[in-house]
Amino acid sequence: MKLVERKEYLDLLKESVQTPDIKVITGIRRSGKSKLMETFIEYVKNSVKNANIIHINFNDISFENLTEYHALNSYVQEKFDSNCENFLFIDEIQLCEGFEKTINSLHDSEKFHIYITGSNAFLLSSDLATLFTGRTYEIPVFPFSFKEYCKYFNGLEKNQAFDNFVREGGMAGSFVYPSEKSKYNYIREVFDTLIVRDIKQKYKIKNIALLEKLNDFLLDNISCEVSARSLANSLASNQEKTNNKTISAYLSYLCNAFAFYKIRRYDIRGKKYLSSQDKYYLADHSFKYAKLGTKNFDYGRIYENIVAIELLRRGYEIYTGVLYKKEIDFVAIKRNEKIYIQVSDDISGEETFKRETVPLLGIKDAYPKLIIARTRHDEYSYEGIRIVDIVNWLSE
Repeated sequence: MKLVERKEYLDLLKESVQTPDIKVITGIRRSGKSKLMETFIEYVKNSVKNANIIHINFNDISFENLTEYHALNSYVQEKFDSNCENFLFIDEIQLCEGFEKTINSLHDSEKFHIYITGSNAFLLSSDLATLFTGRTYEIPVFPFSFKEYCKYFNGLEKNQAFDNFVREGGMAGSFVYPSEKSKYNYIREVFDTLIVRDIKQKYKIKNIALLEKLNDFLLDNISCEVSARSLANSLASNQEKTNNKTISAYLSYLCNAFAFYKIRRYDIRGKKYLSSQDKYYLADHSFKYAKLGTKNFDYGRIYENIVAIELLRRGYEIYTGVLYKKEIDFVAIKRNEKIYIQVSDDISGEETFKRETVPLLGIKDAYPKLIIARTRHDEYSYEGIRIVDIVNWLSE
């Protein structure tokens, strides 16, 4: 399989070398965490002169005897070299029972640079502070961005590459399959494993059918505002016994496993977060079509999902903006930076153009305002609003 250097993530790992933190690479299943670790190991070998690399991959049967934390600790201590700078890399660490005890002990010894990856359902962002007594440095890994997709399929004309990306998504493991059907089969199996095995096993879910129905509803309603109560009522109307407490728990499980990202609503005028309805975006838009098919291809919602994940990938916190009764797709915040963003498919029609611009024009502060759409034109501005073709924005 062709490899693409994921420079942004590698730079984060390089910057972390001299920090004492436990470095944890997180992200959805098959997003490239293990390949990223392997690439970084090669970097360490080539750039740290006296590096002693201890690499354990629990997917490799030769390390099966280390799947108990005492055995893991003994092995690592035996490999320690006092004359070197010691780097410990452990892949699929959740397969070692009691792994956190060994990691905490090794970290306390201050003798190792520690890097770990694991199944997303067993190494959750919310669990890191509980699992590890030392400070952790999390590197969240997403499926391929459009720029990475273009690097992989080097030579494709950019607009053609984007049309392909919209249908195929960024799950790189699917790229080697020749047909759309075989690609979607791979993607569906990845997603089903996440739902049926990882989440079920982690949370001991008994009603897996309910989880799958909730998942299918979210897949079919990307970017729609929903609440646990409205979802429970909708499922109950279809003779599914449930309540908003159960649905709320299931929603958190899906987000903890990086299948979906929950985006809260933000009152722009009142400058406060709203606790009513939220939006859910897929880690990769290809999951929708791999699971539900491509008959109802809603480009506007897919573009919105692509932009949401790209903003998260670029390090923004994102919210849905609410101004009076109008909605702004995204309020993107990073430190002192704030951008108001609308996403659309075709804005050439007068009515659609008005629908996208009016909410932005109603915002009276001086932060940048942006419309990202499939314009197929060079960037231009309207009343201070920057209007950019989505292909060009994703390529920035």
